[in-house]
Amino acid sequence: MLKGLYTAYTGMIHEQHRMDVMTNNLANANTNGFKKEGTTSQSFDSVLAYKIKDTSQAGNLPKRLGNMSLGVKTGENYVDYSEGPIKETGNPLDLALSSNGFFTIEYTNKAGETSTMYTRDGNFTMTAQGYLVTQDGDFVLGERGRRIRLDPTQSVSIDRAGNIYQDGASVASIQITDFEDYNYLERYGENFFYPVEGATTIEADTEVHSGYLELANMSVVTEMVNMIAIQRHYDANQKVITTYDDTLDKAVNQTGRIG
Repeated sequence: MLKGLYTAYTGMIHEQHRMDVMTNNLANANTNGFKKEGTTSQSFDSVLAYKIKDTSQAGNLPKRLGNMSLGVKTGENYVDYSEGPIKETGNPLDLALSSNGFFTIEYTNKAGETSTMYTRDGNFTMTAQGYLVTQDGDFVLGERGRRIRLDPTQSVSIDRAGNIYQDGASVASIQITDFEDYNYLERYGENFFYPVEGATTIEADTEVHSGYLELANMSVVTEMVNMIAIQRHYDANQKVITTYDDTLDKAVNQTGRIG
C-alpha cells in the first residue's frame, strides 16, 4: 500500500518541474526571439512495456526490470524553435529572421572570456565607435567572424540578404548561422544558444527583415491555461497522499482495537 504514496509523490515532483518550466516561459513572454521550453515524461506502463520488449539481452538470460519508479518518469526538457510573431519597429538596426538560422554574436562573460554565441534576438544598436552590438554590448559578427563597424554619422539600410549599406555602398554583411540538427544546441542563458560536440553548421536559408523584431514564440493565454491544469494535477496527487495517510492512520491506530 505504501507504494501508492511514492507513486503520487513522483506525480507531484513532475508537476513541480513542469511548473518551473512554465513560469520561466511566462517570465520571458516579452523577451525578443525567446524560444519556449517544454517537458517530456513517461508513465510506468510505457517504461515497463519498453523493458519487457527489450531484446538487447540474449533470450536465454533472465531479464531484469531494474530500479524503476512506479510513478511518472520525468524526461528531458526540449526547446520549441518555431518562429515567433514579428512586429514592426521602424528602426533599421532591429532585425528579424523569416526562417531558420541565428545571429552570430561575440559574447563576453563576466570573467572577460569571449566565445561565439547564437541568438534570434535582433534588437541591435550602434556604439559611438560605430560597432554593431546587442543591447548588452556584445559584438554582432559579420562575414568571416569579424566585428561589424559602420560609420555612425551615416544612415544604415539592410537588405533581405543581410548586406549593410551606407551612402549607397555595401560596407558589411551580417553572418547568419544555421545548424543541421538543433538537438546539438544548448540554451546558455541571456537568450543565447551554443553548439555542443556533434553540431554541424549549414548555410542558412532565411531572409533578414530590417525594421522588425521577432517576439517570443509563446501565447501567454495558453501558458496560463496549462499552468491551471498543472496545479490541478498537483492537487490531485496531493489528495492521493492525504487519502493514503488517513488510511494508514486507521490501520495503525484503529484496526484491531479492543473496545
